[in-house]
Amino acid sequence: METMNVDLTLPSRREMQRALRERDAEYDGVFFTAVTTTGVFCRPSCPARSPRPEHVEFFASAREALAAGFRPCRRCHPLAVGEPPPLVARLVTAALEDPGRRLTAAELEAMGIDPVRARRAFRRHFGLSFHAYARAVRLGDAAGELRRGAPLDDAVFESGYESHSGFRAAFARCFGATPTRAGDHVVLRWIGTPLGPMIAGADARGVCLLEYSEPRALEAQLTSLQRRLGKPLLPGDGSSLALLAEELARYFAGELQRFTVPLALAGTAFQERVWGELAAIPYGATCSYEELARRVGRPGAARAVGSANGRNPVAIVVPCHRVVNKDGALGGYGGGLWRKRRLLQLERGVAASASAG
Repeated sequence: METMNVDLTLPSRREMQRALRERDAEYDGVFFTAVTTTGVFCRPSCPARSPRPEHVEFFASAREALAAGFRPCRRCHPLAVGEPPPLVARLVTAALEDPGRRLTAAELEAMGIDPVRARRAFRRHFGLSFHAYARAVRLGDAAGELRRGAPLDDAVFESGYESHSGFRAAFARCFGATPTRAGDHVVLRWIGTPLGPMIAGADARGVCLLEYSEPRALEAQLTSLQRRLGKPLLPGDGSSLALLAEELARYFAGELQRFTVPLALAGTAFQERVWGELAAIPYGATCSYEELARRVGRPGAARAVGSANGRNPVAIVVPCHRVVNKDGALGGYGGGLWRKRRLLQLERGVAASASAG
């Protein structure tokens, strides 16, 4: 998860919480808030009662919130951020009111809408076609239901699909794989954390993936993951992922310092050696890139170590956040420096408390 070129896609969590608490409209469009207890996402300025901080997840875009299974709020209309043209607003309303409906060119013309003009306007405002948007709404609803443990049949029919085959085909387009016969595949699930939602994956051997799901749109992220892992990606759960979720909750509560969940890391011999040394960095401590290079027998190869660090597929559990610059500066972190800072503060605080006790 490390990278030397950091892409800060969101303000600090403290700043977002302040904006949410004060209903600051200046942040509308900068980030979106999702409430885990209601399954709804909003603008920061939403007039609804502010949720408890532990029930909030933050997203960089409305599309990410949709893909994570949250529905747009009917009070603040987060999909209208940026004042979409009336034509686009009509299509958004149609998609939300009836996600299963597939508007044909003839139906659009019957509504007095030029299909070509509508396609261009929608893509210009949202960056994707209307049909892709409607599909994201349907599949986002389905992914949310699956994440909350709904049977596959419920997810299929409640998302507007008339058959498993239609659902599987749509799921393949959005998630890169279909719920096919058992085989060598990676099961994915969302795990909520105080640092935002994360995507976790496991194969039959153990956890092979844990990364933040905010930095990019879900569809592009899952396509990239499937290419990287070389296996189909299926929604679901399993013993490794259940244990990972439990241990992450204990970690963020300051109750766990060493993970026991089985891992299935796949990299080059050098990468796996670096990842092994990362796991050996004590809780509450840090290590420089230069020191890490010496530990793997490659003194002077700090850049290569940094590259291997950046390809760590299992964040937090394999603690790449504990590697810093030689001068003590944080360096980089693919999930954003604010997350790295929070992780180190958590670990140092717990370690100091244990030492004092």
